[in-house]
Amino acid sequence: MQNASAGSGGPVYGALDLGTNNCRLLLAKPSLSGFTVVDAFSRIVRLGEGASLTGRLSEHAMARTIDALRVCANKLIWRKVTRRRLIATEACRIAQNGPEFIGRVHAETGLELEIIDRETEARLAVAGAEPLIDEAADKVLVFDIGGGSTELMWLERNGGKHAIGEWVSLPAGVVTVAEKFGGIEVTPETYAAMRRHMFDLLAPFVTRIAAQYSGPVAPDHLLGTSGTVTTIAGVQLRLRRYDRSKVDGSWLSSADIDEVVARLLSMSYGERAANACIGRDRADLVLGGCAILDEIRKAFPARRLRVADRGLREGILSHLMREDGTYGVADDPAGRPSA
Repeated sequence: MQNASAGSGGPVYGALDLGTNNCRLLLAKPSLSGFTVVDAFSRIVRLGEGASLTGRLSEHAMARTIDALRVCANKLIWRKVTRRRLIATEACRIAQNGPEFIGRVHAETGLELEIIDRETEARLAVAGAEPLIDEAADKVLVFDIGGGSTELMWLERNGGKHAIGEWVSLPAGVVTVAEKFGGIEVTPETYAAMRRHMFDLLAPFVTRIAAQYSGPVAPDHLLGTSGTVTTIAGVQLRLRRYDRSKVDGSWLSSADIDEVVARLLSMSYGERAANACIGRDRADLVLGGCAILDEIRKAFPARRLRVADRGLREGILSHLMREDGTYGVADDPAGRPSA
C-alpha cells in the first residue's frame, strides 16, 4: 500500500467504515504494490455515544456523523470514484433507530450505507491486516477493538496461507466499556472491574479454542488493528505527534505494553488528553481499550504484538479490486506503478 498524487490515471475505489466512534474513508487506485492511496478522511464522531444505555442513536450524534459523511460524499464525487462499498457497524446494528438513520444519511448526503453483520466485519478486518502477518507464523490471533464491539479471529496456516479457524464478535468496545464503568477518572478498582467484564465475555471463546489443543493456547504472535493498539504504540515510541509511518507494522513486546498501560493508569484525564497520541477525543476511552487488550493478552499469551494502522477499509478495497481483477495491477498502460 502506497500513497499517490491525484494526477495518476486508473479507476478510483472507495471504502467507508462508519463505526461506533469513528467515520473513516479511504480512496485508492490499483497498483503493483496492491493499491495506492489517493485520499483519506477520518473524524471521531461518536455515533454510538449513549446507545449502549438507551438503545438509540442520539440526535446530536447523528448530526455530527452526517456532517462528517457530507465531507466523505464530496470526496467520492471529486475523486470520481467508480467502485465503492460504504459500511456501518456496531452502533447501527444495535440501535433501534439504526435503519432509520441509514435512510436519513441517504436523504441528506446521497450515500447508501450498508449495515454489515459481525462475521463480515471480522473477515474484512483480517483481509485488511493480512499483509502484516508474519509469514513464518503457524497460529496468529487477529483482533479489532472497536467502539462498540471487539472481533477476534484465530488464524492457522493452511498450506501456504493463513485461514480463519474460529472467530467471535464480543459486545464490548472502548465506548461501551467507558460508558459502563466510566473513563475519565479510572481507579485501579475501576480498571479491574473493566477487566473482569471482558474476562467473562472472552471465556467461552477461549474455551472453544483451547478444546482443540492441550493446555493454554499461545499464538505465535498477536496482530491488533484498532485505535487502542496504535495509541499504545505511539505512546511507547514517545512520538510528539502521531505518525502512521512509524506505527503501522511496528512490533510491541509484552513488557512494552505493560509499561505503557501502567503509565496511562498513572495519568490524570488531563494528562491523557494532553498526550499527542491520545488527545481529548480518546482520553476517556483509552483505558477501556487497555483493559480489553490486557484480557486478550492474558487469554492468548504471546511474546509480541504487531500493530496495524489498517483494517476494514483496506479489507474492503482489496476485496473490490480482487473482484475486478485489478488488485496488484499497475494503473497505467506502460505498467508503471502510480507512485
